[in-house]
Amino acid sequence: MEEGASLFPKGKCLEDISPVEDDIDELEDPEFGVEPLPAEAESNADSKGCGCLKKKQDAAALRRVKKTGTQDRAQVLRLRKDLSSLDKLGEEKGLLIQKTTAELHACRQRMDLITKQQESVAAEMAAEREANNTAAVGRLQAVSRRLCTELENERDLQAKIAATLKDNQSIMWHIAIQEGQLEDVRRTVQEQAEAARRWLQVRADEQLRREKEAYGKAERNRLLRVRKSMYLQKEHGLRHQKLVEDARKNHRVAVKFLKASLGRVQEQARQQELESREHMRRRMDAVLALKNSITANRETLRKFQAWGQAKAQLAEQKAQAEKEAILAQGGDAFKHLFHQRRRQELEAEKRAFEEEQKLRKDEIVSRILKEEAEEDRRRRLPPPAHAADRLTLRDRTWGYLATVCEGKPAPAASCYLAVSRGPSGAQCLTFVSRESVQGDPRPVSWEDDTLAEPEIPGLWDADYKSRQVPTEDGDRKPVGGTKMDKDLLARTIQQLRSGVIHKQVVSGREFKGRPFNSKPKVVHFKDFDVGKVYKKKVTLINATYTINYCKLEGVEEHLRDFISVDFDPPGPMSAGMCCEVLVTFKPMINKDLEGSVSFLAQTGRFSVPLKCSTKKCSLSLDKELIDFGSYVVGETTSRVITLTNVGGLGTSFRFLLALEDSETDISQSVMKISSVFTYEEKSFYEKVASNVSEQQVDANESSTVDARSQREQDSGRPTESEMVTTVMTMSPNEEQMEISLGEITEGDIGPFSAIKVPVIFSPVIPGAVQTRFKVTFNNQECPTLYFRAVGVAVDVPVWVPRPIVDLKICMYDRMYQDSILVHTRSKVALGLKFEVCKELRGHMELLPETGYIQALSSFSVQLKFLPRHSLPKDAEKYFDKESRVLEALMTIRVTDQIKPVEFTVHAVVTTSDLELIPSEVDFGYCTIYEAVRAPVSLCNHSLLPQEFGFVGLPKFVDIQPNDGFGTILPLETLELDVIFQPPKAKVKEYRFELICKSVINRCFKLTCRAVGVHPPLELSHYQIKFAATSLYDMSVATLYVINSHLSMNSLTHSVPRIGSEDTCPVGPTSFEFLLPPDSPITISPLVGTVLPGKRCLVQVAFHPVLPSELIYQQVFQALTKGSESKSARRDTATQRKDLRKQSLSTLRLQNRDRLSQTSTSDGQELQEQDLTSSSEEYQVAQAALARTFPGKFDKFVVPCVIASGDIQDRKGAEPLSFSPHNTLYLELWCPAVAPSIIVTSNKGKTISDFGDVAVGHCGIKKVSVQNISAEDLAVDFSVLNPNGPFVLLTPISRLPAGETQVLTISFSPRESMLAQETLDIITKRGTLSLTLLGVGVASMITCSIEGDVLNMGYVIARESVSSSFKLQNNSSLPIKFSMRLDSLARTRSKDQQQLPQFLTSPAQRTEVVGTQNHNGQSVFSVVPVEGVMDPGATQDFTVTFSPDHESLYFSDRLQVVLFKKKLSQQILLKGAAREHMMFVEGGDPLDVPVESLTVIPSSDSERREGEQRGGWGWPVLPSPEMEELKPILVTLDYLQLDTDTPAPPATRELQVGCIRTTQLSTKKMVEFSLDNVANLQHHGFTVEPSKGFVERGQTKTISISWMPPDDFDPDHPLTVSALLQLKGDVKETYKVFFVAQVVTGL
Repeated sequence: MEEGASLFPKGKCLEDISPVEDDIDELEDPEFGVEPLPAEAESNADSKGCGCLKKKQDAAALRRVKKTGTQDRAQVLRLRKDLSSLDKLGEEKGLLIQKTTAELHACRQRMDLITKQQESVAAEMAAEREANNTAAVGRLQAVSRRLCTELENERDLQAKIAATLKDNQSIMWHIAIQEGQLEDVRRTVQEQAEAARRWLQVRADEQLRREKEAYGKAERNRLLRVRKSMYLQKEHGLRHQKLVEDARKNHRVAVKFLKASLGRVQEQARQQELESREHMRRRMDAVLALKNSITANRETLRKFQAWGQAKAQLAEQKAQAEKEAILAQGGDAFKHLFHQRRRQELEAEKRAFEEEQKLRKDEIVSRILKEEAEEDRRRRLPPPAHAADRLTLRDRTWGYLATVCEGKPAPAASCYLAVSRGPSGAQCLTFVSRESVQGDPRPVSWEDDTLAEPEIPGLWDADYKSRQVPTEDGDRKPVGGTKMDKDLLARTIQQLRSGVIHKQVVSGREFKGRPFNSKPKVVHFKDFDVGKVYKKKVTLINATYTINYCKLEGVEEHLRDFISVDFDPPGPMSAGMCCEVLVTFKPMINKDLEGSVSFLAQTGRFSVPLKCSTKKCSLSLDKELIDFGSYVVGETTSRVITLTNVGGLGTSFRFLLALEDSETDISQSVMKISSVFTYEEKSFYEKVASNVSEQQVDANESSTVDARSQREQDSGRPTESEMVTTVMTMSPNEEQMEISLGEITEGDIGPFSAIKVPVIFSPVIPGAVQTRFKVTFNNQECPTLYFRAVGVAVDVPVWVPRPIVDLKICMYDRMYQDSILVHTRSKVALGLKFEVCKELRGHMELLPETGYIQALSSFSVQLKFLPRHSLPKDAEKYFDKESRVLEALMTIRVTDQIKPVEFTVHAVVTTSDLELIPSEVDFGYCTIYEAVRAPVSLCNHSLLPQEFGFVGLPKFVDIQPNDGFGTILPLETLELDVIFQPPKAKVKEYRFELICKSVINRCFKLTCRAVGVHPPLELSHYQIKFAATSLYDMSVATLYVINSHLSMNSLTHSVPRIGSEDTCPVGPTSFEFLLPPDSPITISPLVGTVLPGKRCLVQVAFHPVLPSELIYQQVFQALTKGSESKSARRDTATQRKDLRKQSLSTLRLQNRDRLSQTSTSDGQELQEQDLTSSSEEYQVAQAALARTFPGKFDKFVVPCVIASGDIQDRKGAEPLSFSPHNTLYLELWCPAVAPSIIVTSNKGKTISDFGDVAVGHCGIKKVSVQNISAEDLAVDFSVLNPNGPFVLLTPISRLPAGETQVLTISFSPRESMLAQETLDIITKRGTLSLTLLGVGVASMITCSIEGDVLNMGYVIARESVSSSFKLQNNSSLPIKFSMRLDSLARTRSKDQQQLPQFLTSPAQRTEVVGTQNHNGQSVFSVVPVEGVMDPGATQDFTVTFSPDHESLYFSDRLQVVLFKKKLSQQILLKGAAREHMMFVEGGDPLDVPVESLTVIPSSDSERREGEQRGGWGWPVLPSPEMEELKPILVTLDYLQLDTDTPAPPATRELQVGCIRTTQLSTKKMVEFSLDNVANLQHHGFTVEPSKGFVERGQTKTISISWMPPDDFDPDHPLTVSALLQLKGDVKETYKVFFVAQVVTGL
């Protein structure tokens, strides 16, 4: 039993006790904080009258508690905790006092029992002495001594228990004193708690009162609502009754009108019935009349059909007669009929053309008459004031011609093509801007359009108010009109201002991108004016996956003075919803602005670009070149050029002659003009240009048409009169030029408008005319625009529009025609004569040869070209034999014209021959079971594609592709396959001809011959088409070899033979398949014999693999790249070193040598690496090639040789006789594709090697498989050995296309073994085989510590000592180890909460963790903590013992854990620590091997200081025996044998040691001495040595032996004590108790 002081140190009885919270701590909870009562509650409490005083006192107490400062509250809390600690300590001490009292009572009872036993033993001893029984007396004396010793021990124990009880009672007194001192505090705390409870009660009562009032108010509201609802129901009933009465009245009126309406409807129905009957009668009459008419028409049709058939027969007879007559004369009937048919067609076309010409003449006459009538009407009208002297175009033209003919100077002719003029002389095209400008009195809107009024009046009658854009000064809806809106807005603004951006994840997909899309994407204010206000609406659409928010952040800093944004936050917006933003622009300066409007959404920020552009000029011309074409001298024509401004700013323009720039390059003008256009204005310009395009005057139109078009322009069309005004005048002061501009060539062009300026061409001298003009502008930013006008003046009125007639490619003996138009500008009819050169008159003709062309019209002549084969000889002058090009000049002679009109005819003449190569095909010997293919080339020598076809083919011949029909391109050679399959073996060979016809009915022949063979064996299938097989997969097909030859009778059936040779004999027939070398085909069996009427099963397997050469090439390329990179690095390093020492010339020479040496060394290295390449490189290359395998299709033809006889009957190695013609052929189609499933992990290798795995452990490997096909695949797996070590942990059932799945495979060996299995991944498109390898290895280690106990010995406290041991790996597997200490285990905290080990019996103590350091650090440490031991290696471990205080019971257990799961070794670590350098070891234990709860002082000074103070701090008087005596118990048991042999003495040992330390000390050794040796020897004890010295780090043994003296009483143990003094750095004294007893042996 330990002392009470050991449980609670005197110095730290109350200070070090951990605080225990009481229930009073609830007062400090924030929910129960003391707060002053509300004013309403106080007023209500005052008005009650009952219990007012008590409530006021409670409120005053609570207010006092509330006013207590922080320091007071902390003090109260500390006092409360002290009270709790005192209560708990008092309870513990009370229990301890009760327990100690019980033990004291038990001790006194034992003492009484021992006293009684002594009395009984004394009585027995006296009786035995009287009886002179020495032995019994001796025994009783020993018993008496034992009882005396026990009684002495019990007395000592009673004294200790009494002292402990006294100390505990003293502690209880002190506790009672402190409780008395803290009684006021306890009372105060209780009062506070009571006040808090009362306050809570008051608060609850107040809350109850409020709830009652609220309930009363709600009840009154409910009654009010009930009364209101009853009133509304009553009112609703009255209104309903009124409505019912009105409905009844309306019903009566409606019934009245309904009856009248029903009467009218019935009357109408009767009339409709009569009308329908009358209509049916008329229809029946019409049907009868139609039937009679059909009958009559059928008779008439029969007559016409008979007449037509008779006429056709006559025509056919006539044609047949003509054909026979022509054939009789030796002519070409087909050509004659073709010419006749062609002549009839030409006549029909000519009649149609004449009819068309007549209709066109009538149309022209009608138009002329209409124009003349219109002209007469205009003449009769009064002329306008500003155009009184205006002449018509015809009058001006005749006047100009008359003036020119008379030789007078030509006056300037004024042409007015437009009547209306604007303020500036030209009306410009104006466009309405799309932007809404504030202050516009008439905005453009579609709501002003009048819609058709519907039959049913409804919402059309209501006034519809369109959504108006809120004005700047208008009232807007206040932000957050209701309280809920304000709360939502406040929360939203707070979230947005916090800047928190949340990720939006919906269905596992995270939204990334722009959260809101704007419409329009860019807010663009175009062509703004300073001082005006522009507004635009922007629609924001939620583009995220779910609800989002939007907040306006504002515009950029430089735009805030001009841009304002009105945005009403819509709150949460679902996906796809939109909101509107109003952007207002107030321009203050005339400057382009760019920026953005920023918004903040829940998923991130975004912005809407904003752009403000000023008005600019964007001018362009619609053309750069005006080509007037060819005109006769004296005529005048005009073209219009359009100047377009697509910008918002107008400017002044001026058209001038560019005489000084006439020699500049045209490309510069193009660049200048094209620079005006911008990409955004391109579409707008195209729209404008399409509206303001010029009305070109065709060259072949007459002056009447010109006048009519001018009148049409004068009358004005709505679209052009509103958009474009054309000004065409000529200044009278300007010098007359052939190409000139109008009168007004300058003016102003407004924004978004166009100006048309005419350009006049009046040729004077024949020849080409060119003039260059420029357009200048007042705006300096607008570049000068240039354009040219060209024209040709001719003096010939007749011309051909097509001077070159190209007939393209023509064939010999084929007719080609073309129509040639001849135009005239003359106003009188002219005679024409068409001439063909005499060399081509036999091949070409012009019809008609002569003709007349009318004034201002055209004439058509037909050109016929029929080239003959004699064309190269007849027209050598015009025909080129090499290029086959014909170029001939045709002449048109015009009456009264010296110069003829010429045109050229171009044609390429080619042949129509087709050639078959070879012209004769020999198929050789062909069996009846297969088809023989012979390639034939078809060549087209023509320059035109030709259609061809083989017609009249025999049944046993086929031509592919397209069955021998097709189109062959010019000069192309087609490869055709002629396939021959004989139906039987004929006695004579096959001879036949194949005819190929072209589309023009030309025939080309191909001669063929072959020999038919009937083999004695046949195959069930001659063609096997394997399915697409993945690499390293296998496809198997089966077929049969059949022997159907049973009879030699050739009359009943076809017998096997080769052509006309003898028939094959009936009997066993052998076969052999001859496989091509290195083919992926396997046939089983290859050789066999088939009896007559039997069949043999043959299996054909297709196993595609990659060629070894290709894999080695891939490996070589990889090694080459690696070696090249290494050599490049070596060359770079070498060159850097050599550049410092050598010159440039020497460096070049050495570089050449080095390159040659490097290439040689690299080749040798590659060769060595290739020779020694491991299988891993091969597998990596194989996997890479399989992944990128593009697919391959192979077609194998395997011959099957047939021989008569049995293979078992042949003699030795002599082969059977066979004929090469008697051979069957098996065709195999083998498509190989890339595997649908590949392995992507481990560099694509299909072998998963787990390596060495310890037995009992599990190795995991993950194999990634990918579906590289285009479809989803269902996956199945082969079954692994259920008792094997391999397990598929994560099987999959489906593998989508393009995705990768991970298969987890575990290897768990149960014994030392070498395991290998195959896992097949099966899909419908193939099988992928995974090879699983693994080796199970048993892990074994040995430890160098014997007994698994490592005693670190003694060490000075706060010093350390180290010891080493070794672990050896005896297995072939690298072992991963980790060292664990039980003191650092996770379960250590739980074990410490259990019952202390020193309270249990020694037999039940299982705790191995002893005393630990006070500083929290581990006493024992080991390095390394973890690592890997290689096979056969030894690992050294160092254990360090570092105690921080004195104790003899430091212990711990070190566990060696392998692979973090297997416990291999357990080593017990022990050690002791002393404050001083000496120690004594040995004797019997007097205390438990666990430190008590007492805190041992860290030094003697602290201990002495503690001894000088009492338990509660009171000083004590110093005693003479201040030195502490440490007890040592040495028990010696003398074994007394029953025999006469003397027993050896009882021996024990004590170890006196000196600890080796690093501290400086005057003592280098420890001196020990044992006093009272003589007394010990007197009692039979022998001590050797009794004194001596011990060096540092050494121990000395004190041997103690005992022999019972003669006067020893066996019944009473012998107890002797002696003092053992140790002198080192300090002096220590031990009191050694020697207890000896005699033990009787068995």
